[in-house]
Parts: sequence; C-alpha cells; structure tokens
Amino acid sequence: MAQKSSIVTESGKVRRVIVVGGGLAGLMTVIKLCEAGVPVDLFSLVPVKRSHSVCAQGGINASVNTKGEGDSPQVHMEETVYGGDFLANQPPVNGMAHAAPGIVYLLDRMGVTFNRTPEGLLDFRRFGGTLFHRTAFAGATTGQQLLYALDEQVRRYETVDVENEKGVVIRGEKMVRKFEFWDFLNVVRDENGRTVGIVAQDTKTMKIEAFVGEAVCLATGGPGIVFGKSTNSVINTGTAASAAYQAGACYANGEFIQVHPTSIPGADKLRLISESVRGEGGRVWVPKDPKEKRRGRDVPEKEREYFLEDKYPGYGNLVPRDIASRELFLKCFHENKGIFNTKSGKNELEVYLDVTHLPQELLHKKLAGVLEIYEKFANEDPYNNPMRIFPGVHYSMGGLWVDFDKSADGKLTVGSPRNQATNIEGLYAAGECEYAYHGANRLGANSLLSCIYGGMVAGPAIASYVNNLSRSSFDVNSTVFETAKKAEQAKYDGILKMSGTENAYRIHEDLAKTMLRDCTIERHNSVLEKVLAKIDECEERWHNIGVTDTGPHANQGAQFVRHLKNMLVIARVIAQGAKNRDESRGAHFKPDFKNRDDENWLRTTMAFYGEAGKKSEVKYVRSLDYPLLGMTIHATDTVDISLVKPRPRKYEQAGAASAEAKAAKSDDKTAGKAG
Repeated sequence: MAQKSSIVTESGKVRRVIVVGGGLAGLMTVIKLCEAGVPVDLFSLVPVKRSHSVCAQGGINASVNTKGEGDSPQVHMEETVYGGDFLANQPPVNGMAHAAPGIVYLLDRMGVTFNRTPEGLLDFRRFGGTLFHRTAFAGATTGQQLLYALDEQVRRYETVDVENEKGVVIRGEKMVRKFEFWDFLNVVRDENGRTVGIVAQDTKTMKIEAFVGEAVCLATGGPGIVFGKSTNSVINTGTAASAAYQAGACYANGEFIQVHPTSIPGADKLRLISESVRGEGGRVWVPKDPKEKRRGRDVPEKEREYFLEDKYPGYGNLVPRDIASRELFLKCFHENKGIFNTKSGKNELEVYLDVTHLPQELLHKKLAGVLEIYEKFANEDPYNNPMRIFPGVHYSMGGLWVDFDKSADGKLTVGSPRNQATNIEGLYAAGECEYAYHGANRLGANSLLSCIYGGMVAGPAIASYVNNLSRSSFDVNSTVFETAKKAEQAKYDGILKMSGTENAYRIHEDLAKTMLRDCTIERHNSVLEKVLAKIDECEERWHNIGVTDTGPHANQGAQFVRHLKNMLVIARVIAQGAKNRDESRGAHFKPDFKNRDDENWLRTTMAFYGEAGKKSEVKYVRSLDYPLLGMTIHATDTVDISLVKPRPRKYEQAGAASAEAKAAKSDDKTAGKAG
C-alpha cells in the first residue's frame, strides 16, 4: 500500500528525493521532479555552475532538418546505434533521438543563445559520424549556456514553497535545497537493502552527515582522472559511481573509454579542441615529408597529407571519434609521421588541425571560445597558424548499469520506475556516470543530449517510484542513518591516521601513466596483464600512504586519498573488462582481435565488486535480479537490437551509417514477408 501523501509523512516530515551532481543530468532530474511536485535536495561537489557540463563546447544533437537534407530522428537513432557499434540498447536511444528536437526547442525557450541563420532559424553544424547538419550550438561554449539556463530554472525552485496535496504551504520548506561543496561518500540502505539516503562530507568543515531521501539519483559524471590528464575537469574522479559500485551496484561496459582526436596538453590537464572545429571545416593533416622543418603555415598545400580525407572521402575529418583517434595514433606512433621537432630531432605525437583557410568572420562567430582556449594555453594564434593537437581521454561510455522499460512503439514507457534504475532499489543514475545511451562509442554532441534526456526520463521515473512506496525513508529508524554515518566517519578518521611512507599523488601519477599509455587507443592482452599488476601494486601501496594534511577544515589531501582508492577500483573494472573482451568494437580496439565478434561479444559487460584481501576484484555476471516496489525484475546482458539489425561498421564510403541502417531495415522487412 502506497504512502497516504506523496509530499509529507504521517509525522509531518517533507518527503524529499536526493540528487547528487549539479551538471545537466542532475539539474534536469531536479526540474522534472519539481514539475511532478517532488521536493529535492541537490548535492554538488563544486558550485553547480562549475559542474563539468560547463566545459562542453561543440553543441547538442537534434534532427530538426532545417537545411532540408532529409535528416530525421529515425536517422539520428540509426546513426547513434551504428556509431556505438550496436552495443547500446536501442529503445533508450530511440527515445532520446525522437525527444531531441523538443529538447532543443525547450532550451531555446529557456533563453539559450543558440546561433541562428540569417533567416532567424536555429543554426546546425555537422559533427562526426553523420553527413547531416544536426548539431545546435551556442558558439563554442554550448555546455556553459545550457548549464546556466537549467541552473536558472532550478534557482527558481529554490524560492518556491512546498505545498501539500491540498495546496497548503508548508512553512520553511522550499522545493529545492542546494548543498554545494559536499562530497558523496555512500548510499544509506535500510534492513531490506533499499536506498533511503546518502552519507556526504562538507568539504569546507569536513563534517560528515547522513541525509534522508525517498530515492537517490547519481548524476556525477565520468572517471576521466583515472587516466590522469584528460579533457575532464580535475573533479571527475568517478568516486561517486565507484562508491555505489562498491556498495553493490552493477557497473556496465566499463572498458569503453572514448579518446577524443583533438586536444592540447597542459601541466594539469588536457584542453579539448572541440569537434566543432572540424564541423566548421577544420582539416587534419601532417607534412608528407616526416622531417619537414618549416612551420605548418609555411608548408605548401601540395606537400600536405590530409590522411582522414584520403581514407574516408565521404566523412573526411568527421569520422567517429574512435576511428579518428586510431588514425592519428597510427600516423604518429606506428608510421612515425607526426610533426617534426627541430630541437629534439624527433617526430612528436602531434598532427595539425588547420582552420587558417576559413574566413576569420566565421571563426569569430562560431569558434571564438575554443580558439581562445588554444591561443591561451598553446601561446599561438590559431587564426593564422595550424593548431598542434593529439588524442586525449575524453569520455566513458561505461558506467553504472541502469534499466529501461520499453514501450510498444520501441521507445521508453514514460514514468516507469524502471527507467534509469540501478539494481539497488531506490538508487537511480543519469548522465555520464551511467552506461545507457552510447554503446561502444559516443557520437559527438550526443553527450549533452543524453545528459538532459536521461534527466527527463529519471525525474518522472523517480516520482513514480516515490509515489508508490509503502514506507517512507523518513519513517526508517534513525539508527540506520547513525550507523551509516559512523561507518563513513571511521573510514575518514582512519585516513587521517595514515602515517606510511607512500604519497597518494605519486601513486595516482603511476596509475594514471599506466592507464593512459596501455589502456586507451590500442590494447594488448599481454600489456593489460601488466596494467592489472600495476593496479595490484598501487592498491597495496595505498594502505601505506602517509596523509599530507590532518587539518579539520578544507582538507583536500585526505579527501584525495579517499578518491584515489575509488579510482583504483574503477581502474580495475576498466582494465579487466578490456582484457576480457577479445574483439574490437567502437572505442575498444585490440590489434590481435581486429574484428567485431557479435557471436560472443554482442552483450553488455556486467561487473560487480569483490574483495580479495587488500585488493579489489571484479566479478562478472550474465544476468541479475533486482527488487523494485515489491517486484523482482530480471535483466540480462543481452543487447536489445530490435530496431536496427547489426551490420559491419564502415565509414570509408559516404553515408555508410544510414545506408547500412536502410539495408538492415530492408532485410528485416524481407524476412517478415518470408515468415
């Protein structure tokens, strides 16, 4: 029997949902919960407006077809599953692609300053993996504009009073309460294993508290800092998803890590050079002469090798990111044709990305933000000099396993509590920290879309879940929360007492170098064995750390020790999954297993946490059962390929993705007639 009131408990407490993460996925989840009348506590490690979504540059995909190219949401869906090498469950992707135009128009009405055509229509640019102009953009700072727009909506709910079912205001209660500078430590679960709240730490006072929530949604981003320098913000350690995984949540497809073709190095991290640069006409090339000593701008056109355009004439510089990254790696590492360094006498792991042939008016209008980043950090004018770039770790297609409820029309059943649900009852996930929308490789500009759509799906799902609970989390005995709080306090106190000889930052550096070198673009089983051995070593060393700071306020040193442990756990999931998957699919490439193996590996990798002494271990399953509102849901690793039949993935010809998709549909119709 459900609770009598969806707003207050019988004892008069306001029933709240907890959302962890203030990026696009978290904010949209908050908005949809508030629209459903569910009050929210929003937790963020940093100020919401500094969430990593702010760093996105290029745009958000939606098949509006304003340019009359024949694009459609159906084509968008087909190209997304094709680009992901058919590892994504197709109903969620289908739902996302068909919702995309409405999402972009919604953002437009919120005040996002999208670029427009001279006629006043929304402008769209091309991104990788498609021949259509499908990406809406706000210059080269799209993520910032979208984040600020959603933040404004959430701020509005911070001023709105909570009302009960009769419309009576509950004094002192607002629809949204915001907790910035709080670090998620763990979920709180009741005696039945249901999520009833979280434990978090105030990173200013270092105080640890337990918070009650009818449900919890993690929207905490990816684990890019596992690889050290990446295009991710330095807060993206994956710690929250790792903590949930260690608490019993399934982690799916962890081995699929996207390496972006174009980034520039920095002392602290890599700076992304957006795919939008190539979408607007930027060209990738190397000098034909490997010992070319002239500066890029001085190399004549006939002496340049535009290797992506030569090999992929249809898509050119806009092949999917996994393919482009491998081609750059091949050119620089295997063929030794990277840009020649006259000082060292060696070829660098760099190629040119050139926009000097484009009108400066266009560059200022559409790419000023990203070109400004290059000029600032490379100390060179990209308007008149080809940029020097190389691939960098960018995105995780893998993440917490989440379920979906397929509708009759091949999309998602709106409001089903199964959507975005993890296998831990009451724990949901949205955004990059979950795995649902990209398969083995994410197409550019699908990330902002998947974050917002994931939030739009998670909100109603959680609201439905909360409205059908038989017991409120706020009626759970307080000892459950006190016990969870004490457990996390004990862990933190243990870190403060660590007095060994190891330095946490040096351990992280050793882990990151190994992961970056041996577990990204190319993967070899013999090398991955060494990666796993290095993780073993780092986990052993972790126990001998000497903490650098024992202070009671803003203790980043002790906090990092905790994050490091969680990074080591996720690193093992990534490396072990890569070793196990003996095929090449999307971003996962093994030269010893160059072909995609649909017979053995067209399935989701489902990992669970285990321990062996002082080391973590990964346990893999082919299916799982999880509880939800008194039911037991059964899920397997089988990928739903009911909408587009898997085909060989070829981008050497123009329109490969859509052509293959059409062929697949034609075959399906023929098979149906034959039956």
